[in-house]
Amino acid sequence: MQHTRLGRTALRVSKICLGTMNFGPQTTEHDSFAIMDRALELGINFFDTANRYGGSLGAGATEEIIGRWFALGGGRREKVVLATKVYGPMHDWPNAGGLSARHIRQACDDSLRRLQTDHIDLYQMHHIDRSAPWDEVWQAMESLVAAGKITYVGSSNFAGWHIAQANEAAKSRNFLGLVSEQSLYNLAARTVELEVLPACRSYGVGVIPWSPLAGGALAGGLSDATTGRRSTLNDRWKALAPTIERYEKWCAARGEDPAAVALAWLLHQREVTSTIIGPRTMQQLDGAPLQALDIKLDADALKTLDEMFPGPGGRAPEAYAW
Repeated sequence: MQHTRLGRTALRVSKICLGTMNFGPQTTEHDSFAIMDRALELGINFFDTANRYGGSLGAGATEEIIGRWFALGGGRREKVVLATKVYGPMHDWPNAGGLSARHIRQACDDSLRRLQTDHIDLYQMHHIDRSAPWDEVWQAMESLVAAGKITYVGSSNFAGWHIAQANEAAKSRNFLGLVSEQSLYNLAARTVELEVLPACRSYGVGVIPWSPLAGGALAGGLSDATTGRRSTLNDRWKALAPTIERYEKWCAARGEDPAAVALAWLLHQREVTSTIIGPRTMQQLDGAPLQALDIKLDADALKTLDEMFPGPGGRAPEAYAW
C-alpha cells in the first residue's frame, strides 16, 4: 500500500480510503469486520464514515459497527486514521442537524460514543451550512480540538468559494482550518476541476474523491449480457453508455480492469490525496483498488481518457472566459 500526506498536514494516510457506507445496510456486521481486518492487512489505514450512515438500520448504525470492531482491540483503533462527518439531521427535532455550535458539539460526542473511541482524527462537515457564521463553526471546532476530541477538520461537497471562505476565516483566528475536501469526482464527473481543485491546491487541502466509479458505471461489465448492467445503470450515467462501452474496450485492449483504471486515473490527479472505495464484499476490496496502485498512465493514455471523458474546459476563470 502507498501512503501520502493528507493535504498540507504531516499526517500520512493510505492512497486508498476504506469507505464504510455499506456497512450495516448492505454488508453484515460479520463481513464488515472481516473487510476492515483485511484492509489493515493490506496497509489501508484511512477509514471514512459518517454519523448519518446506516440506511434502513437507522442513522448511526455504521458508526456503531465500527465501534464494536474497535472494541475487539488488537491495535485496531491505533492503526486507523478515523474520519467521520457532521451535518445531516439525526432526528426530526430542531437543532438536530446543520453546523450550529450546539449541533457540532452534540454530534461529535454522539459519534465518539458510537465509535467507542476518545477522538476522531478527521472531523468533516458533510455539507455547507449557509446559515452558520464561520466564527461560530470555527469556535466549535477549536473547542473540540482543545478538548482532544478531534484532531483535524475537513469538508465535503463544498464549492471552491466555500473552501476559500472557510480557510480565510480560520486563518484570521490562527486556526489550521480545512485540511481535506471530499468531492464527487470521477472520469464522468469532473466539474470540481473548475474551481474546487484549484482552491484545494492553493490552500493545501487534500482532495478525497467519493463515487470514484460513478456508482458502478466505470466498474466494467456494461456490455456483458449476463449482468444486464445497461438496464440497471443509474439514470445519471445512462447517457454515457456509448462512451463507457468505448472505455471498456480500451481497457480490455490494455489488459486492465476498467474499475482499476478509473481509480488509477484519480490517483494520477495532482490534488488527489486518497480515493474512497466502498466495498460491499471482500472481493471488491481485494480487486480493483489494489490493481489501481500499480497502473501507470502515460501522457498518451491520459490524453485518450480526456478525449473520452472531457473535463469542464479547464480551470476557472479561463473555462468561463479567456
